[in-house]
Amino acid sequence: MDFDLLVKNGTVVFPDRPEAPLDVAISGGRIAAVLAPGSKAAAKNVIDAAGKHIFPGLIDCHLHYGFGEKVTEYSTETVYAAQGGFSTVLAYLLNSGSYGEVFDRELGYAKERSHVDFGFHLSMANEIHLQELPRYVNEFGIGSFKYYMNFKGDEGRYMGLDGTDDGYLYELLDAAAKFKDVVVVCHAENIEIVSRIRRKFQQEGRDTLHDWGLSKPPITEAENLIRASYFAEKLGATIYVPHVSSRLSVEEARFWRKRYPNIFLETCPHYLTHTMDMDIGSMGKANPPFKTRDDLDALWEGLADGTIEVVASDHVPRKRATKEKPLWQASQGFPGTATILPVLLSEGYHKGRISLSRICDAVTAAPARIFHIDDRKGRIRPGHDGDLTIVDLKLERSVVPSELGSFSDYSLYEGWKFRGWPVRTIVRGETVMNEGKIVGKPGWGQYLRRKPHQ
Repeated sequence: MDFDLLVKNGTVVFPDRPEAPLDVAISGGRIAAVLAPGSKAAAKNVIDAAGKHIFPGLIDCHLHYGFGEKVTEYSTETVYAAQGGFSTVLAYLLNSGSYGEVFDRELGYAKERSHVDFGFHLSMANEIHLQELPRYVNEFGIGSFKYYMNFKGDEGRYMGLDGTDDGYLYELLDAAAKFKDVVVVCHAENIEIVSRIRRKFQQEGRDTLHDWGLSKPPITEAENLIRASYFAEKLGATIYVPHVSSRLSVEEARFWRKRYPNIFLETCPHYLTHTMDMDIGSMGKANPPFKTRDDLDALWEGLADGTIEVVASDHVPRKRATKEKPLWQASQGFPGTATILPVLLSEGYHKGRISLSRICDAVTAAPARIFHIDDRKGRIRPGHDGDLTIVDLKLERSVVPSELGSFSDYSLYEGWKFRGWPVRTIVRGETVMNEGKIVGKPGWGQYLRRKPHQ
């Protein structure tokens, strides 16, 4: 038979076994066959991937929309994702009222502009959200909901959100547990401890990046992780803890999983490369903050042994000007999707910290499995979407923000040279990025409707 596309002579990377030389055939936007090399299959289009590695299309399951340029960021940030080899993104929406009109509006924006496939998580912050959760699941096809454990008192006012409490988290987990495959994403941060330290530091005039790290010590993350895990265990809910940054959290997660398995962890590339002792000032402000070299090493260890399942960006497309302020006023977070894979390859694989299969799992199969899009994403197997990321493990390239396409105009890694870059991003059989050039059209991306059920 003739295929629509044949990617030949490459080495396929799997999330659960060693890589192997194979050819991949795609028809009708889906993987049609995985063939022995040199099978002489016929195809309308052929890509020679000799010397390259073929990953399943990468998935970034932690982006934030609404912090860049409204509407057009659905184009710019999916261009940015495609530059990094990502064929799928799952982004957080945050709203103080009902998501009814918000969802329809954002879906419309994304359908017209997205270069890659996409889905949403919804942030839950008030009683309306709790009441409407079944609608979000059944009508919108959304199966993941975020709760900011730190948004107590006035902490969330800057986002227009009222403070909530553990009672709200308890009800949210209880409501989510009534549905199969619904995940609650818990931002773990004990804000009561943080607030007291922060006030003290500000009164003393302490305003370095190191002080920012000390203002949110590891216990503030780990204690909330423990509390969320306990609630989840008692209610039968599934939780996902994003942007884990400390050895203490990794150790507590290992302990808790001995008694309850439905706890998943994510870290971000910046926690694998940066510490609070770096001399970069407010440009390095993140939440949670960078920690110590020991914490950084523990995250690599946790990623290598599978304690940390996912690496995601926590991408925020703000401008450099929002960072160039006194530390306590500077914005938090950075653009990050496009540099996830180079970080993992250059700082992880090439330095012997982690295998290609673990990298593959952390950015393909694991996010697909946890957020229940694994019926079509996350693996190279017949019937799955024809999403492929072709990677040159030997390619050395310096990070130049203007080449990557985000609304944001800087990168935490600006000027860093990484070894190992994606050179082609294929979404459902169509090349979106080739050799650093965006060749796909806006609007090619499809919405990923998930199907949790009671």
